[in-house]
Parts: sequence; C-alpha cells; structure tokens
Amino acid sequence: MNFKEGEVLFFNKPLGWTSFKVVGHIRYHICRRMKVKKLKVGHAGTLDPLATGVMIVCTGKATKRIEEFQYHTKEYIATIQLGATTPSYDLEHEIDATYPTEHITREKIEEALKQFLGEIQQIPPAFSACKVDGARAYDLARKGQEVELKPKLLAIDEIELLACDLEKMEIKIRVVCSKGTYIRALARDIGEALHSGAHLTGLVRTRVGEVRLEDCLDPERFADWIDQQEIEITEDN
Repeated sequence: MNFKEGEVLFFNKPLGWTSFKVVGHIRYHICRRMKVKKLKVGHAGTLDPLATGVMIVCTGKATKRIEEFQYHTKEYIATIQLGATTPSYDLEHEIDATYPTEHITREKIEEALKQFLGEIQQIPPAFSACKVDGARAYDLARKGQEVELKPKLLAIDEIELLACDLEKMEIKIRVVCSKGTYIRALARDIGEALHSGAHLTGLVRTRVGEVRLEDCLDPERFADWIDQQEIEITEDN
C-alpha cells in the first residue's frame, strides 16, 4: 500500500466518534507505521457522532477523489421516535415538546412516507455544519442564536418502512438518497406530515455508492490491521 500516492479506505464509524476523530485516528496510525510526521487524509461525507456506518477515507493523492465519492448515492437505516421533538432533531438534545399520536396508524405512516419520494426541498437542521454568513450553523445555534437556513433541493430514490411499533410510537425506515440529505431533518418532516412530532434515535449509513458495511474496517482495530500491511514508501516521503 502506498498512502502517499493515495489509498481509499472504508470504515464503519463507531457510535460516539466524530468524523474528525476517525480521520485523526487513521492519520495517526498511518504516520506511525510510515514513520512520517504528516500525511494528507480526508473523509468523503460527515456522519454525526450519534450515527454509525460507512465512511470513506482517502489518503495522499486520493484525497482528490473525495468530491467524487461525496456525490455517490447513500443508504441509511433510521430509527425514529414519533410524538416528540428535540432542537437538534436527534438525541443530542433533550425533548423540547410532545405531540398527540393517537391518530397515527401504520397506514398513515406509509402514506406520509410516500410524500418524500423523488425530488424534495429540505431545510437543513440548525444544528448542522451548513454555513450562515461564514459561520457554522451549529456554532450559532449552540450560542442560542436564531439560525435561518434556506431549503435545499435533494433526491430520495427509495423510502421503505421496515418496522412499526405503535405501542412505543417508534418506526424504522430505509432511505436511499442523494448527497446533502439530512436524515434528522427527514425525521422532523415525517413527524410534521403525521401532524405530530418526531426525532431520530438511531442511524446507520449502510451504503455509499457500492461500498457496504461488510466492506468496512473497524477504526478501533485499525492499528493492528495496518501493522500487518505491506507499506510502500516512496523517496519523497
């Protein structure tokens, strides 16, 4: 393997890790193995700390391919709690409001999901990395400032109800979507479509393009994995 010339690695991001932490961890162990102080490493698509799943990491000259990978279709399995909302639309924040759910049936959920198929306009979450006047939206939101984000056009190719527990008011859905889709925001919008509220309680990115979970390395075992690889080190390293 030649990390300077460029390698593309696939990881299953652990729960609680930021995407930044994954990149730093991978860079540290590659540099340790190569006995170099620095190496260009980047990822092709952020996953929230509370999400797990496929993350593509590029090294060296392969970082030029990051944008290409970002445009690949993504697949997610999302667990959504109906009847309650949080400011971040996930478990990062406490519940801020509850809503009636007595009227919700499986049929109504399936009808609501159909509204999101195809090209849709989605307002990103205030707690997101979107930029507002040069500042990250989440930085402004965490300071208590009002954040107004414009709707973005995106595409949802498939949306499927995998499980529906009306006693717990919890659903599990599979979503195949384009770059820029916020599944947290989709959970919010599904809640609104059901005349209730909703927030994301679990998220796994199961596919990016043709890369699936079973193709991925565990970052926590990366140190052992890289120690077993043959590393090619070119003279300009």
